[in-house]
Amino acid sequence: MTTTVAPVPPDVDVATARPRPRPLRWLGGAVLVVLAAQVAWFVTHNDQLEWPVVAEYLFDPNVLAGLGTSVLLTVVAMVAGSVLGVLLAMGQLADFAPVRWVCTVYVGLFRGIPPLVQLLFWFNLAYLLPRLSIGLPFGPTFESWSTNEVITPLTAALIGLTLHEAAYMAEIVRAGILSVDSGQRDAAMAMGFTGGQTFVRVVLPQAMRVIIPPSGSQFISLLKGTSLVSVIAMTDLLHAVQSVYNQTYQIVPLLIVACFWYLVVVTALSFGQQRLERRFGRGQRTAGGRRS
Repeated sequence: MTTTVAPVPPDVDVATARPRPRPLRWLGGAVLVVLAAQVAWFVTHNDQLEWPVVAEYLFDPNVLAGLGTSVLLTVVAMVAGSVLGVLLAMGQLADFAPVRWVCTVYVGLFRGIPPLVQLLFWFNLAYLLPRLSIGLPFGPTFESWSTNEVITPLTAALIGLTLHEAAYMAEIVRAGILSVDSGQRDAAMAMGFTGGQTFVRVVLPQAMRVIIPPSGSQFISLLKGTSLVSVIAMTDLLHAVQSVYNQTYQIVPLLIVACFWYLVVVTALSFGQQRLERRFGRGQRTAGGRRS
């Protein structure tokens, strides 16, 4: 039986070695350049895009007012949904079974129903409850109001978006809490911290490193989701441009205006998300072994 010895490769100086040719990379790069040039030519030479109309309505007062409404809805729904989401996450992790069951059912229910259906449901709440009242259960009523007067397009949008957002934030916060080692809680309790102090001062700050990235993405998704409120006659950004092109029939350029402002706000939010991630990720090792 003979043994074959593999040939020993010649010594190679890494400093003077040339990279191996990669024809597939060059081919892929060439294809991307051609596609980019074709897209640029289409955008600049297609008269149907009507760029003068885009420039005319880009800073239109009604469009800017709709943009402000979209941002306002996003901020209010995100803040309220985050607060409710933290409470739901704590309820899902509670030792008291009824509270845990209620919070779990809430999260499953509001994550399972599409936000558009929720908005339509709250906007038509008067069909089920003609009047909203405050009083004792099965007892006297202290005060009541017409549901149509209370549930305006604005309140219906805020309720629907907040409840929907709370369900997703509950899962994000719960995942962040579970990422903190249980020894941190034991150490805090051994130092005399109460359960609330342990959560606020020890668990939540460490969980924020896990919570921030998906929360930022959820914030951006919520901003884009505000376009759904146009179906209940809420004057957001999309509804503002729709009101214009329903009169002028210049649909494409007005939609480009809406896309432009959505991209501007999403880019700003993405930048803020990266800043927060770096802030809460300080001291953590990156994939390359360096500290961020």
